[in-house]
Parts: sequence; structure tokens; C-alpha cells
Amino acid sequence: MKNLLITVLFIFCLPVMAGSKSHSNAIYSPEQIATFAKQVERYAAQQGARAFIIGRIGRKPKDLPKGIKYTHTAVAIYSSISLKNGKSAKGYVIHNLYQRDGQENKSDLVTDYPVDFFWGAQRLTAGISIPTPALQQKLIEVFSRGGAKKLHNENYSVIANPLNNKYQNCTEHTLLLLNAAIYNTTDTTRLYANNKAYFTPQKVHTSVFKLMFGSAFIKGVSTADHQGKIKTATFTSIARYLNKYQLLEKSISLDSEGRINNNL
Repeated sequence: MKNLLITVLFIFCLPVMAGSKSHSNAIYSPEQIATFAKQVERYAAQQGARAFIIGRIGRKPKDLPKGIKYTHTAVAIYSSISLKNGKSAKGYVIHNLYQRDGQENKSDLVTDYPVDFFWGAQRLTAGISIPTPALQQKLIEVFSRGGAKKLHNENYSVIANPLNNKYQNCTEHTLLLLNAAIYNTTDTTRLYANNKAYFTPQKVHTSVFKLMFGSAFIKGVSTADHQGKIKTATFTSIARYLNKYQLLEKSISLDSEGRINNNL
């Protein structure tokens, strides 16, 4: 049973410490986190990004299944932010789908800021995928029309199948938002049909038996929406999808030392 729990909890978008909860214990100092958060914002701003896809690492990389780099994915939008002193400032607001505290098989839409986003990170490395300017604008419009709420399915599974709407995780929600922008619709029937036609999900390299067995014991883990191999949406598979259809400016990883690597 111990090995089973370890296998299941090492996937992504996981409960506490893995990154799909809005509150996690910090392993870095507040100063380190704030400095890194500003570094990410500065990089995105220098690229002229008004909206981009952001990923964080909520487990030690060596513990993640093959091919999965990030444990949580969200959308960052350059916005006016109201400060506590009554003034406003410009910065990135991050739009997340987080597991619900105390009810891990459900999720909520939560906005936070880069410092909050990286608070529980196990490594200060960010995934940054910047869509084309035209797609950025359309993505912003999706949010302005309440698209995030319209596309939200609160039934949560860490390994949600992005080709149907039985369950949803943070990355699938991000994919739906992007497709809502691409296809100018929030009709989920059409969006899932387009997922099936054009999006290639990532295979989860772990035992199907263990996942199926684990789903009986751990809320937030289910294989009921899968047939055959377990596949799901990931930060990297979304970047590849956008790149394939020439909708991506760049996808990189940025660490606290300023090192930049291509994510594709």
C-alpha cells in the first residue's frame, strides 16, 4: 500500500506540496520566492507577453513520471492590481484551477499572484509558454467574458482525460481556455471534439493497475474517464500542441539562476 500511494501521488496537479492546492508550505525563504516571482514577471514582460501559460514544479523532479516536468499549470494575464493602500499597479494575475481543501475530488477557480503561485514550489523553476500575440488577445477576451467559469468542471481527477468532460484538472482547464480562444466558443461539446481531433495528450508512465487500485482509496484520483492507456494533458503537451499549429511564440523554463532552456 505504501508503494501504491507513492506512485499515485508522484503524478502532477497533486494535493498538498505538489502544487494544485492554493496553500502549501514553503521550502524557500519568502525573500527567495519573491525575488524569483519578480524574475518570472520581468522575463514575461520583456517578451511583451500580455497572457501566457505558466507551470511550476511541486515535486522533486526525480520523483515525477517520465515526460512530466511541471505539477501545476495556469494562465497568467497582465492586469491592473488593486493594492491594500487603495492604489493600483500593473502586474500578472494568475488564474488557477485548484483542488478544494478537504474535498480533493472537487476543484475551485482561484486567482493569485506570482509570489503565491511559487510559494509551495519544490524547485524555483518556471515553465513559460507564450502564445502568439493574436492568441494572447483572444485568450484575454475569453476571461473577460467569463469563459473560465463556463468551462470549469468541478469534478477533479489528477489524471483527467482531456478527451472527455467526466473529470478535469488544472491543465485540462487551461487547454479548454486556449481552445475557447482559438475556436471562439465555450461550447464544451465542440471543444472536446477538437481536443480529440487535434490535441495529443501525454501518456502517464505508471502502472494502470496501481492507478485503478489507488482511485478506490485516494480522492482526486480516478481512471473512470479512461479507456486503455492513461493519457492526460500536461504543460509540455500543450506547448507542443500550440507549436504544431504555429500558435506559440516560445516555450522555455526559467530558473532562479537566470538559466533559460527550451521546453520543446
